Amino acid sequence: MASLHSVCVFAASSNAAAAPFFAAATELGQMLAARGLTLIYGGGKVGLMGAVARAVHAGGGRVVAVIPHYLKTPELLYETADEIVVTDGLRERKAVMEERADAFIALPGGFGTLEETLEVITLKQLRRHAKPVVLLNTADFFAPLLATFDRLFAHRFARPDHARLYHVAADPAAAFVHLESYEPPTLHGKWL
Repeated sequence: MASLHSVCVFAASSNAAAAPFFAAATELGQMLAARGLTLIYGGGKVGLMGAVARAVHAGGGRVVAVIPHYLKTPELLYETADEIVVTDGLRERKAVMEERADAFIALPGGFGTLEETLEVITLKQLRRHAKPVVLLNTADFFAPLLATFDRLFAHRFARPDHARLYHVAADPAAAFVHLESYEPPTLHGKWL
């Protein structure tokens, strides 16, 4: 992908996640920095979010934190981000991240991570953007979600070729193989 300058990462804010998830988040951050890519993310210093941001900074990369005003607390905010964008709420936060990113990578996470990821997939389905969306499937975390997607296709709630709206990568290296060779897919319209 020739115009890749920034990547939005959706990720857990939980510090209780298992070590392999933190290792993948750190590796992703290192790879972003090594490629000179700006991290756009939700602004937290906790959980996988914080691990990615710290790794980007440790590698000399740039970090843009986008956070709602009510989460901008010393306990949550990654205060050493190169740029901090404070929004009125989660909807504006997502809009800023979506606008400023050239690509999206979803790490394992909770309800917020899933909601953000599904929104960018839906917006791509509706042809509001053509940016790559990657699910980083550490420890096969997304397997149940992917099985649910398969049910959507099987029961004709979504077109089977819309599986090409997103890419599943086993590790950060595989995610970058996809991003660096990405061409927007030609898909049927949303409606069956």
